[in-house]
Formats: sequence, structure tokens, C-alpha cells
Amino acid sequence: MVPQLKLHVLASGSKGNAAIVENASTGEGVLVDCGLCKRDFFARCAEAGFDPARLSGILVTHEHTDHTKCLGVVVRGLAKLGVAPALYASAEVRAASAEVRQVEDALDLHPLQAGDALSLAGMQVHVFPTSHDAAASFGFRFEAGAPGAADALGFMTDTGVVTGAAHEALRDCRVLALEGNHDAHLLETGPYPYPLKRRIASDRGHLSNDQAAAELETLLCDRLEHVVALHVSENNNTYRLPQEAFAAVIARHGAAVQVACGYQRLLTSVG
Repeated sequence: MVPQLKLHVLASGSKGNAAIVENASTGEGVLVDCGLCKRDFFARCAEAGFDPARLSGILVTHEHTDHTKCLGVVVRGLAKLGVAPALYASAEVRAASAEVRQVEDALDLHPLQAGDALSLAGMQVHVFPTSHDAAASFGFRFEAGAPGAADALGFMTDTGVVTGAAHEALRDCRVLALEGNHDAHLLETGPYPYPLKRRIASDRGHLSNDQAAAELETLLCDRLEHVVALHVSENNNTYRLPQEAFAAVIARHGAAVQVACGYQRLLTSVG
């Protein structure tokens, strides 16, 4: 297996999310969600060394505005480069998202559903369901390379539990991006109102550090080289805690896996 896939987390957190999966062999890429303002989007692409004119598609995980609010301004910015990547969103997400509907005249909108297998940027993209309080929500497995020896990257955020389909899709990846949203104690004792705490901790909320670490333990394999914590809460977590939880699992098994974190205001690139 030759490493081909790179992950650029442009922003990750409750204020906005955007990531690019790049096929390094072609220089093309796919944008996952677009909750980052145009200025920061283009600045972080430049910092990552990725040319946004090489975007082949935009995947929308779900309709919540921290994942969609900047679609319009970024799409208009891409149009100035002569780029109009295909947009993939489920019918349920389209119906629930004004941001998605506002750009469908500028982009080719393709329906998305669990079980789909897409071909984008020289990669195969497998779509799986997550468990979130949205009209519909998805994660993705990206593969590039020859069948049987393909490089693989798994991407899962905004889910209260790991679905069976998600677990299967995330197996045998070289790069994993997993939500580590909150520390259970910090959430319980934090300032959020009780109904919001229940929502976050529910099966249709967000993964805690401990839940993410438990899933990572089941996904450890010889191929795994990088794991990245996503959607880390600035109110109910710290950037240190999910990385420590992941590192403890890795150390317990003597694995050689590098741990990183997606940040709200900083670029993280792995792969």
C-alpha cells in the first residue's frame, strides 16, 4: 500500500467545520462540509499547500449550520477561480438546509444516501450513516489505489454512537478522523442547561472522549498511522484530553500511531 491520501482539517468545532481529503497522487481533493468563512478557507488551503481549484466535490455530512453556513461565500470564491465542484447532499439535508438550496443553481447537486459509492478526485468514497439529531447524517471512507492495496482514510464526526455500518467502514484505515467532542465530567459539571447536556450525551448527540477512545481501540491495526480528534468542544473539553485518551489506547497496545487534533482556528494536516 502506497500512501496517497492526505487530510487537511481547516476548522473543526462547534463554531464551524471544514476539511479537505486530498489525493496526493493527482493533487485533487474533496471538501467535507463548509462552515469556514471564505477568507480563512482560502488562507488555510494555501497553508496546507492545496490548490482549491483542484476541488472535485463537496460532501455535506448534515444540515447543521456549523457545517454549512459558509457554502455560499466559498462557492462564489471558487467560481472566481473558474471552479464549480459537484455538491453531494441528501434529499433530507437539502430540504432542511437553506444554505444548500442557495447554491444548487451554481453547482450540480447530487443526492447522497448511506451505502453510496462515489468516484471523486481519483478516490472511491463510501458513505455510511451516523447517529445525530439531524435530518440525515453521514460519515465517509475514502480509498485510493489499486484494489486490495488501496490507501484508506475514515472520517466520522457528529454522532452519538458508532453505528455498525460506521464501524465496518472505518476498519483497516491508514488515517482515522474521529469525533472526540466532550469530556463526560466537564459536560456534566459545565454551564450548559440540562436539556442541552442530555442532547449532547445522547445516542443522537456527540461522542465523548471515552467513547471515541473505545472505538479507536477496536480499530487499531497494522495499517493505522494517524488518528485525528474532531469537533472538540471549547466548552466541555480541552484539545489535550481527547489526544491523551487516544494516546493511552495506543500506548496500551504498543502501536505506532501518531495522534493529532482538529482545531477551531488552526490548520491540521496529516497523511
